[in-house]
Amino acid sequence: MEALRGIGPRQAAVLRDYGIHCIRLLTGVSPATLQRLLGKNAGCLAADRAHGIDPCPVVPRALPASAAVRHRFPQHTLDDSVVRAALLDLVTQLALTLRRRGQAAQALTLTLRLAGGTTWQKTRRLTEASAHDEDLRTLAYQLMDAAGLQRARLTGIVPKGEDLIDAVQVAQQITLDQTRESRLVAEEAMDRIRAKFGPGSVGPAATAPFRRAS
Repeated sequence: MEALRGIGPRQAAVLRDYGIHCIRLLTGVSPATLQRLLGKNAGCLAADRAHGIDPCPVVPRALPASAAVRHRFPQHTLDDSVVRAALLDLVTQLALTLRRRGQAAQALTLTLRLAGGTTWQKTRRLTEASAHDEDLRTLAYQLMDAAGLQRARLTGIVPKGEDLIDAVQVAQQITLDQTRESRLVAEEAMDRIRAKFGPGSVGPAATAPFRRAS
């Protein structure tokens, strides 16, 4: 009985003493009887709740305005292939997180943590809000190129989706790009595999070392 909002342990105990131990039985008790058992206010409340009457407003769950994923290198690295593989893995994780939430990012922020404790950070907006691997990956690589770090030693990477919106607000554009359509179909298939076998079960080949470590 305590599962019914508004029915506490004391009221539930009283109802059980009268053989009312589930909501189904509670619905068969008149409001007047419940008021005698529980008191006027509590009895009215129990009768209403049992019949699905609840005047409390429904407040929609506020979705996060941003989402970030992080990777810290075990050692300072300046190997561009390692850095880009790590970034690809992070962007794949970020895109999957957004799709699971039913959100899309309107902008992407890339933060690079450098040896010595300094950071580099830049934000760019997407042409259209998206939660697709390809769109976030392309923008992430553009941001990495814009950093122009060359031989800088990195200690960590943080891509962050910004200005998130509900995915239903994203217009579905008709495209004649068969290559992109094929990638989106493959993305959906991989999402189904991840849902069944875990987020690290499938992904780009370059991210395999990071997926095994996750």
